[in-house]
Amino acid sequence: MPADPFDLPSARRVGVLEPVAEFYGPMPTGVTVSHRGRIFVNFPKWGDDVRFTVAELRNGQPVAYPSEAINRTDPDDEASVLVSVQSVVVDPNDRLWILDTGSPMHEPTRFGGPKLVCVDLGSDEVVQTILFPPDVALPTSYLNDVRFDLRRGTAGAAFITDSASKGANGIVVVDLGSGESWRRLNDHPSTKAERLHDFLPIIEGEPYLVRHADGQVEPAAASGADGIAISADGERLYYCPLGSRRLYSVFAEALFDRALDDAAVVTTIIDEGDKGGGADGLESDAAGNLYATNYEHDAILRRRPDALWEPLVHDPRLLWPDTLSVAMDGYLYVTANQLHRQAQFHQGHDLRQKPYSLFRVHIGEQPVLLR
Repeated sequence: MPADPFDLPSARRVGVLEPVAEFYGPMPTGVTVSHRGRIFVNFPKWGDDVRFTVAELRNGQPVAYPSEAINRTDPDDEASVLVSVQSVVVDPNDRLWILDTGSPMHEPTRFGGPKLVCVDLGSDEVVQTILFPPDVALPTSYLNDVRFDLRRGTAGAAFITDSASKGANGIVVVDLGSGESWRRLNDHPSTKAERLHDFLPIIEGEPYLVRHADGQVEPAAASGADGIAISADGERLYYCPLGSRRLYSVFAEALFDRALDDAAVVTTIIDEGDKGGGADGLESDAAGNLYATNYEHDAILRRRPDALWEPLVHDPRLLWPDTLSVAMDGYLYVTANQLHRQAQFHQGHDLRQKPYSLFRVHIGEQPVLLR
């Protein structure tokens, strides 16, 4: 019998998770790191007091970026300001792109809200804004995350997941040169969350469900295409619904080639198999590895180029690992925001405990730079 009867075995940690920053205000979702090491985060408007929806970390503290003015939402001119940002991503040319859902509290979108905004990190000025028309960013859309291949077209392409919890899911493709955008895999089964009886995530020992006062239950992980990553050679785009354990990929050229119809694009989809748990974030590196958060097991998994999965990090501090970002310093950055503890999943009781966290883990690899 051990000297201390309460000194019992517990789940072992895997990997070394390094704290980078703590957040005592609203919960963050996205993170990205510039080629020179500047760190940017964002805070969607889901009910917290969000004074600015995009920030740069300076001395460990979030500061409104690129300015306080653009972070002041104007309901009469949503096109020129930031409404509710879900993702920030530095592209291969070291520019910051801001993905604005235009959907605070998951409200229906309207033209001018959903957009992709480019910031020149040399001048800290907005240099391009791409607005999505209503047939691309639907009223039900929730634009979630974005990846870039700057070799396509005249100025590159962006690929965006639409993770709408109610309505059509899919991939939005953007021609960065012309500013045109279009939907692909619209409401295709690979982009949609699985039914409650087919996918029941367990987090912190509890089924992840929305329980209503009338006794009805529905899946909490009801969002579709969410995580997104692009292969090191740019040939395939990986994606996964939030409410699924499956990983899929599609031929990137088929998405971008407007001469192909949707039926032709669908023929290029590959079911990449079970990724071991529900994932909110995907990422890739230049060596051909793929990374997936695992919100069921406080973990990040890595899929090697031979398609075998292995643990990268397992740590009880990774309460809902959200967004992943590979940086030039050889680290993989990840936000942990306790998303599953929000009040809507616990009959009105907010179980989140501040601070929320930004961590990193050393991987010794470089980001994918398709330019």
